Amino acid sequence: MFNTLKKFKKINEESKNILILGLGGIGYHLAERLLAEDYSVTAIEFDPDLVRSADDNLDARIIGGGAMNISCWQEARADQMDYLIAVTDNDAVNMMTCMIADKFGIERKIARVRSLDFGHDKALLQGEDLKIDLFIHPEELAAQEISRLLKRTSGDEILDIALGQMQVLAARIYDESPLAHKNLIEIAKTYNEFPFRVVAISRGITTIIPGGHHEILPHDQILIMANKDDLPHLMELTGIHQQRRHRIMILGGGLVGARLAELLGKEVQVRLLEKNEQRATELSSILPHTEILHGDGSDKHALEEAGLPDMDTFIATSGQNETNIMSCLLAKQLMEQDTEGTQRNLKKTICMVDNKDYMVLASTSGSDIVLNKKILAGNEILTYLSRNELLSVMHMHGFDAEVVDLIAAQGSPVTRKALAELDDSLTGPLTGHVIIGSVFRDGAWATAVGSTHIEEGNRAIVICNSDYLKEVRKLFSA
Repeated sequence: MFNTLKKFKKINEESKNILILGLGGIGYHLAERLLAEDYSVTAIEFDPDLVRSADDNLDARIIGGGAMNISCWQEARADQMDYLIAVTDNDAVNMMTCMIADKFGIERKIARVRSLDFGHDKALLQGEDLKIDLFIHPEELAAQEISRLLKRTSGDEILDIALGQMQVLAARIYDESPLAHKNLIEIAKTYNEFPFRVVAISRGITTIIPGGHHEILPHDQILIMANKDDLPHLMELTGIHQQRRHRIMILGGGLVGARLAELLGKEVQVRLLEKNEQRATELSSILPHTEILHGDGSDKHALEEAGLPDMDTFIATSGQNETNIMSCLLAKQLMEQDTEGTQRNLKKTICMVDNKDYMVLASTSGSDIVLNKKILAGNEILTYLSRNELLSVMHMHGFDAEVVDLIAAQGSPVTRKALAELDDSLTGPLTGHVIIGSVFRDGAWATAVGSTHIEEGNRAIVICNSDYLKEVRKLFSA
C-alpha cells in the first residue's frame, strides 16, 4: 500500500460523504463533478501516477492502494461514508467491493459493470444479491444513446423532457437558414406562430447561454426548446428534414460499436469496420445481421472501398479520440462530395470522444453529434445521488450545457419573486450561464418569461453551463 498523501479535505458532516474506488477516466470525472457539487470525496487508487495527478488537481482525500485492501478502507474511514462508487477497470472487483461496503455499513453502493449479464430482471445475480443499488454500464449507455438518436426521423439531437411534453432540439445553422444573422428578439417577433426558445448556442469552442440580443450566425449549433406538438413546425423552420437512417457504417468493433451493431442490425443496414483482423473474425460470428469488414477507418481508400460514400450515417466508436475525430472529418467529406443542396445536411457523423477537452473540437470539425461515456455515466450517477432534488440531469451532446429537471423547494430563492424581479445579487452571477426554460403549472408546461413567478412545488426545466449545476440547485433549494 502506498503512503497516504498529506493533503486532506475535511469531511463536512452536513454533506454526503462519498468513497470512490478507481480514479481512471470515469472515476476522475466523477470526483471533479462531485467536488464541484460540494460533496465530500475520498478516493482509493492503486496506480501511483493517477494518485499524483489526483493529488495535484483534486481537493479530495486520496489514498494510494488497492480497492481490495481492507486497510485502505479503514484509512478512508469507510464506516463514515454514505455512498460507494466502484469504478475500477475490473468488473469483479467493483462487484466484490460493494459487498465489502455493505459490511462497513455504507448505505448506497454504485458499481461500474461492463458485462450485461448482471443486474437486469432476468439475471442470475441481481442487485440485491450483490449489494449493488445502481449498476452503471457506460458502454451500454453510449450504445443506447446513439441508437436513440438514430431512431429519430431527423437523425439530429432531439431530447424528450418534462415526461415527453417538451422537447429540446439541436440544429446546425447554415447560410440559407432563416434564423441566420438574427438576434433572439428579432426571431421571437418574426416567428410567433408557436412558442419556442433558443436556450444555448455552440460557437467555435464556446457554449453561449444567450440573451435577447445575441445574434445567431451561420455554422452555429443551437438548442431550441419547444412543445412536443410544435416540433414539426420547428424542424421546418430550422431546415431539418425528416429522414430515416437506412445505411449506417460503424468504425470500431469494441464494446460500444459491437453493442450498437447488435441494437441496429435487425432494423437497418449496418456495416462495421474493424482494424484488428482477429476481432473482425470474432464479430462476424456473433453479429449475423451486420456486415463486418477488416480495415483501417482512418485511411481514405479503406473507407471508399468499404462503401462509405453510399452511407447516410457514419459513427466512430474506436478507442482512440484522434482516430474518431479525424475519421469523422474524412467521412463527412467523402459522404458529401457527390451530394448537392439540402441532401448534404442529411449525411450525419457521430463521434465518441473520451477526452472532454476534445468534445467541442470534434463538434466543430465535422462531427454532427459528439458523445462522451464519462459524461453519460456521470449524469446518471449524479441524478441518482441528487434524486431528492433533481428529477434528471441530461447533457447536450456537443454543448457545454446541461438540461436539468427539478422542483422548487419551499422557501427556495427562486420562489421569492417573479424572475425579472429577483435580486440582482442572486441572479446576476447566473446571467449568461443559466436559463429557466419552462415551468409546469395548472397541468401544462409554459415558457418561462420575466413575469413568471415560480412557486413552491413547481417543476421547471433549466438549461445551464455544465459548471453551474451547483448554482442551479442552490436557486431551487431551501
